[in-house]
Amino acid sequence: MQASDRFHNIDKDFRNPYARDRDRIIHSGSFRKLEYKTQVFLNQEGDFFRTRLTHSIEVSQIARSITSHLGLNESLAEAIALAHDLGHTPFGHIGGDTLDECLKEDGFRNGFEHNFQSFRVVSSIEKRYKNFKGLNLTFATLEGILKHSYPYKKSFLPEIIDEQFNLETHPSVEAMVVDRADEIAYMSHDIDDGINSGLISFDDLKESELMQEILNKVQKEGISEDEDEMFRYRFTSHFINHLVYSLIEYAKNKVDNTKVLSAVLDSKDELPIGFEPSLETEIKKLKKLLFTKLYQHKDIMIKMFAGKQAIKGLYGGLSQEPKMMPKFYYKQLENKNKHRVIADYIAHMSDRHALNFYNEMYGKI
Repeated sequence: MQASDRFHNIDKDFRNPYARDRDRIIHSGSFRKLEYKTQVFLNQEGDFFRTRLTHSIEVSQIARSITSHLGLNESLAEAIALAHDLGHTPFGHIGGDTLDECLKEDGFRNGFEHNFQSFRVVSSIEKRYKNFKGLNLTFATLEGILKHSYPYKKSFLPEIIDEQFNLETHPSVEAMVVDRADEIAYMSHDIDDGINSGLISFDDLKESELMQEILNKVQKEGISEDEDEMFRYRFTSHFINHLVYSLIEYAKNKVDNTKVLSAVLDSKDELPIGFEPSLETEIKKLKKLLFTKLYQHKDIMIKMFAGKQAIKGLYGGLSQEPKMMPKFYYKQLENKNKHRVIADYIAHMSDRHALNFYNEMYGKI
């Protein structure tokens, strides 16, 4: 057989549409940038701590496990999971909040919102084709990135969202799975990173009955907290498994694999993906503990304050002198609002890029 015969179908796509979406996301520049974007700890603080990239991979893994057990579309969930944080700025949520403030102070009432920015990244900002913008993803993937679980109540949609997106309806059940997988992933790895950093201890979180239940499971294996790394690993494993199995049990009674996938859930419908009410309450308590004990720890607040000043400085400097932007962004000023282009450029930066550029502008901080 000649080589030309063996590869005569080389242009025929062997993937399903959602697997193709996933691959286009993975090969995008915005996805690679997630490696150097903050989750909680700044990227420069050590190789161990999670970044937006490792977080997205963990969310994808959890979402695939859940969708597999529920008979849902794994590739769709994976694509949404890998893209769900593409619109995040450097320096975590404080970066997005600061960019939002900057835009609103300049009179842009819609400001900045990371879900919408993630949608914009894959639908218009990434350039991969000559005749149209974006990554050319399916409707279901785009909708899942934009909405996560709920109808999209923001007001700044006319820019690029057409009538095919009914903003009053829920997205697919797969998108809802990703939303809860995101929650499971960030709680588990923030606890792990927080304890590994020495900023919190398991004792700080024992006010949570959920935490105490998981810790008891680890101790029954004969592992003590003195065995630091192993104890943390076993805790994370039990924590994720407990929440994943609880979610699957809850959803089994609500997800009809043939009906829910094709149904359009409006804003009044009960979500089929979630936890029993008592566990939802415990999760809220744990989130509150993490907020007060970890996210508002003085060491985290100092780093986030520095990041906030960097975002403000970059926005102010580029507003005064937009020629400091790369050609790709500067050329867009011909057709787009200057402040939106500046926001796109800053949001696309890694933490390291943002700090280095700020230091070039104003001197090292």
